[in-house]
Amino acid sequence: MEPTLKEILALPVLQAGQPEVVLGDDEALGRRVRWVHVSELSDLSNLLEGGELVLTTGLALTDGRLRDGYLPGLAAAGAVGVVVELGLHVDEVPASVLAAGADLGMAVVALHRPVRFVEVTEEVHRRIVADQYAEVDYARRAHETFTALSMRRASLDEIVRVAADMLSAPLVLEDLNRKVLAYAGHGMAAPELLGDWERRSRLNPDAGPQAWLSRRVGPYRQEWGRLIAPTLTETSRVVMTIERAAQALALHRMVEQDRMSLELRAQSGLVDDLRHGRVRDEAEATSRAHALGLRPSLAYVPMTVRLADSKGPDQVVVQQRRVRTLDAVVHAVRSRRHTVLAAAREDGVIDLLLAPRHSVPGADSEAVLDELCLQIREVVKNIDGVNDCVIGVGPESTRLVEAAGGLAEADHVAEVAVALLDSGRSFYRAADVRLRGLLALVRTDPRVQAFAETELRSVLADRAKHGDDMFELLQTYLEVGGNKTELAKRLHLSRPTLYARLAALQRMLGVDLEDAESRTSLHVAMLILQR
Repeated sequence: MEPTLKEILALPVLQAGQPEVVLGDDEALGRRVRWVHVSELSDLSNLLEGGELVLTTGLALTDGRLRDGYLPGLAAAGAVGVVVELGLHVDEVPASVLAAGADLGMAVVALHRPVRFVEVTEEVHRRIVADQYAEVDYARRAHETFTALSMRRASLDEIVRVAADMLSAPLVLEDLNRKVLAYAGHGMAAPELLGDWERRSRLNPDAGPQAWLSRRVGPYRQEWGRLIAPTLTETSRVVMTIERAAQALALHRMVEQDRMSLELRAQSGLVDDLRHGRVRDEAEATSRAHALGLRPSLAYVPMTVRLADSKGPDQVVVQQRRVRTLDAVVHAVRSRRHTVLAAAREDGVIDLLLAPRHSVPGADSEAVLDELCLQIREVVKNIDGVNDCVIGVGPESTRLVEAAGGLAEADHVAEVAVALLDSGRSFYRAADVRLRGLLALVRTDPRVQAFAETELRSVLADRAKHGDDMFELLQTYLEVGGNKTELAKRLHLSRPTLYARLAALQRMLGVDLEDAESRTSLHVAMLILQR
């Protein structure tokens, strides 16, 4: 950055001349000097380009016809100040000269002892060139940094974080609705930076001394966000960094191939951080969540949506369908005037952290969930390739971090409840999956798998040789709890035929099918096998 006149006067080489400011206020001394020019001419209009500090021994002030126009001429040429060395040609700056320059905003400094002007120009120019080189070098590094981020398709969060590190200050990326898409605190805690963000952002003026330093993100007339440095003032380096970061963010948006909104991407990042315990502080979690549009609630409800869809070989089609499904689910929630944080996982499962509009405990909250989940299932069915979905609900909590911890239970419940899709329930809790839920937890244990194989070995061998008849007979028999009348109706068999087949099945298994414990053991083995 170019030095100010005040900074130049503080240099030892000029302090040796005992400088005295004879004209000019703090504003004049604060003007920046682009170059230093030594001249004894009275007219420098053809030599100056603006921003210069003129050094002179005062020869031009000895001509009474021209001296009163000396300072106005310098001001017209763009000079920011003049330093006059007294003693060689003049003993003081004439009062008429000072009076002529009183309203020009220039600074006039008198040196009471001689100095070597060449040393002054060398020292000042060395500083100016060094600062210019530092700015050029910084611009080069910024260009290389943001180009590299764009080339490897860095995330919004990483681009914002890198820019904040370069500026050593917090940065916030918001969308046009003032929702925070990404941020980097750089030493400032999330509650302090993001607290009540939407209101603060809307109240902040777009221009003026109180305005946040910001740059719009996106192509001209297609801007989709703002990159804001709420604690910085405008300098060339700061502006250049924010503009380069905004360009990288716009390029990131352009290369994205799917239709997932940036808001949902930001939500997915927060839900993933909460789910894996990377955010444990409740204040940070709620400030980030509220900045993304989640309203404060008396209770937060973790939910998981598992899709019953056709996978297909075309992964692009599958991914596009999952994005549309996520958008539809979020729209269904918001249409009921609830707010939500949503995240789509790689396997297509959707995690939701719901802030209900009315957080009323008891039956009312169950009715709200029932209505919402029915709506979600309806909109999901309207998407091509999606037949239905299963919704698992975890334990609600007054704390967002604890509610996010319930996503694991909600996911487990939804995974088990896939087998209960035709039950007619709009959603499932842990109490609804019961034995199936327990078996889902332990089904990967080799001992459990060995138990199922041992219990059903003979019927599985018969299935491999002769087909599914005996296997389906056992499965249906267990489902109806050993009720032969109901079994005959389901299989459309006469009583004698049914009894004969049950007797054959009993001999095959080597157990008494009338024994309740035997039926329970076989039923558990069958459930394990089905999973």
